[in-house]
Amino acid sequence: MRQKPLILMASSVFAMFVLSSSGADTAAISLQGFSAVGSIHELGLEQRFDAQLDPAELRQWLQRMSSEPNQVGSPHDKANAQFMLERFKSFGWDAHIETFYVLYPTPKSMTLELIAPTTFKAGLREGSIRGDASSDKTQGALPPYNAFGADGDVTADLVYANYGMPDDYKELARNGIDVNGKIVIARYGDNWRGLKPKLAYQHGAIGCIIYSDPRDDGYFKGESYPQGGWRPATGVQRGSVLDMAIYPGDPLTPGIGATQNAKRVPIGEAETILKIPVMPISYSDAQPLLAALAGRVAPEAWRGALPMTYHLGPGPAKVHMAIASEWTQKPIYDVIAKIQGSDYPDEWVVRGNHHDGWVFGAWDPLSGNVALMEEAKAIGTLLKSGWRPKRTLVYASWDAEEPGLIGSTEWAEEHAVELQKKAIVYINSDTNARGFLSAGGSHSLQHFVNDVAASVIDPEMQVSVQARLRAKMRVDGYPKDATEEKKKLAQLAAVDGDLPIQALGSGSDFSVFFQHLGITTLNIEYKGEDDDRGIYHSAFDSFDHFVRFGDPDFAYGILEAKTVGRLILRMADADVLPLQLRGFAHTVGRYVQEIHKLVEEQREHAQTLANLLEQNAFTLAADPTRIIAPPEREIEVPNIDLAALDNALERLQKSAQAYDDAYAHVAAQDMKLNARQRTQLEALLRGLERTLTQPRGLPGRPWFRHMIYAPGLYTGYGVKTLPGVREAIERRDWEEASQYAGIIALSLGAYCDQVDRATAVLKH
Repeated sequence: MRQKPLILMASSVFAMFVLSSSGADTAAISLQGFSAVGSIHELGLEQRFDAQLDPAELRQWLQRMSSEPNQVGSPHDKANAQFMLERFKSFGWDAHIETFYVLYPTPKSMTLELIAPTTFKAGLREGSIRGDASSDKTQGALPPYNAFGADGDVTADLVYANYGMPDDYKELARNGIDVNGKIVIARYGDNWRGLKPKLAYQHGAIGCIIYSDPRDDGYFKGESYPQGGWRPATGVQRGSVLDMAIYPGDPLTPGIGATQNAKRVPIGEAETILKIPVMPISYSDAQPLLAALAGRVAPEAWRGALPMTYHLGPGPAKVHMAIASEWTQKPIYDVIAKIQGSDYPDEWVVRGNHHDGWVFGAWDPLSGNVALMEEAKAIGTLLKSGWRPKRTLVYASWDAEEPGLIGSTEWAEEHAVELQKKAIVYINSDTNARGFLSAGGSHSLQHFVNDVAASVIDPEMQVSVQARLRAKMRVDGYPKDATEEKKKLAQLAAVDGDLPIQALGSGSDFSVFFQHLGITTLNIEYKGEDDDRGIYHSAFDSFDHFVRFGDPDFAYGILEAKTVGRLILRMADADVLPLQLRGFAHTVGRYVQEIHKLVEEQREHAQTLANLLEQNAFTLAADPTRIIAPPEREIEVPNIDLAALDNALERLQKSAQAYDDAYAHVAAQDMKLNARQRTQLEALLRGLERTLTQPRGLPGRPWFRHMIYAPGLYTGYGVKTLPGVREAIERRDWEEASQYAGIIALSLGAYCDQVDRATAVLKH
């Protein structure tokens, strides 16, 4: 009995050492969600966790897992899943592979050729790179292609459409160019690849070619591979063009898990499969096609870095493209590992990263996947030493992320009821490399992320990753030509407080958990100092490239494991879930302000345009030898009723403040809650994010149910906040904007109701 205080005293000294060595404030031992004693034990646990992390293992695992082509359906993809299963079991986890059967088209034949005014046949291959051992091991790799584009054999005049975004088609129209019946060539960048063929089809094109311009990720950015990290002349960006803004996952089983006997829609009825053929090519293959174009010279902002004059067409370049694919189901392998919680086994902390790549996938995704494995190993060591998490841990390595977030979506749809009942958080990662912390997700976790970021040390600068990120935000917003967004972030970073985390759109496996099921979510990675973007989704995303240009000594792989490991361990063992709600309320406040500003900008823009048109200004300002039609008149913006949204925001700010104050009072009393209070509080907090969802979902895409965050219908991965209102205003659908202002207000009201009940539990 007398030894217990001595143990606590030793632990206290140890915790003070941990705090001082990590750069944290030694006066503040208590962690968010923990009692003082619990904080001490948690800090000691994290120190033991860190001691197990070994960069040599990351290197060894990455080299093994990226040694052969690793796409869905490949033997190596399955072998990697089996390897991870064995590893998880050896770490002490209860692990299994869950198999789904999904549509995954692969090319049988592809042809692209210029047939007028000269002839050229595209190589459609990447070749080898001197000094990269993987580039000669492509047997079994699929050729560069875009999954879920349509099969077809088409011949037509070519039109250059810049990035192929909505404003680009408006510019083509002003120049008198119609893409109806043509083949469009657009460059990668500015937005998600799947929007380019979708918009081309909507404007009447019969085919779409997407090429990588060196201005965007090639020699214009830096030395190309192998001298530097950027895209070489033959490099091709593969990728899915599945219309994931409608719904991600297997296109034949929307909303349900793609088990072997699941009911499937016919391929011809699948909403997310594109209607025209689409093909990705390198800039070495693109240059002869673009050089054969005539017509008007492209606007300055449309010009890439190829050594030629960029023209719009149409013609005289005429192109023949043909694609035939094998449209079959293939098995995919999700590796699922669990450790049962000791105290609250029906509360799940879920963690995921995918393991499939387009070819070798060293950076995308295996750099993040091996960090996840290292976390699991370190947690397994703690388990074998006698520790057990209070809550259940679920670790997942997803398959088939690349063709459309398929592995995670099918698993979550299959287990949707259980996840909505039990999951308290989903923490995702994907790529990882040298650089700065990038965190996004539920803003109720913003303070929690900052707490962890302040406790983890950057290996290059030996300051906390939070301090380094704060400096970067301030520096990025300093130049006079900095974007408004960067200036806003710099202002927030200049104040001594929490750094903002990002809102999540799409592009990785968090989507089904966050935007469909309404589970509190985080996405964590390091990036910004690597030169990996140039080999994105190409055969050159290899081990040799990564150890030169990604994370040479795997220091940032270890940093990723430390950062996510702390998030996982603290979530697993906290006395009370570590949510702070003021961060969410302040963030929603910014979004509402942006909506008001957007309405005013739309109104002013429409009025200014009307004045210019009435005064014939566009005609008078035009070069008569290069006539460009004026823009189309915009509908006048009426008054939009946003009162319900404003009122909901006012209540949200009061409810969030009241909860945080009540939580602070309980924390000051050393988290003294009885079992009944804790059970009530956990149930309310666990379901809090789900109150922000609506069963009807977003207009035209009911799979996306979250009313605060969603990928935009025409932004691809990019987020739209308050999407029901914001996108309606951008479409100039004023009635729908007013309707969804009310719907969002209902969700925020339900959120406040639950927060108020949680506050009442804390006060009693």
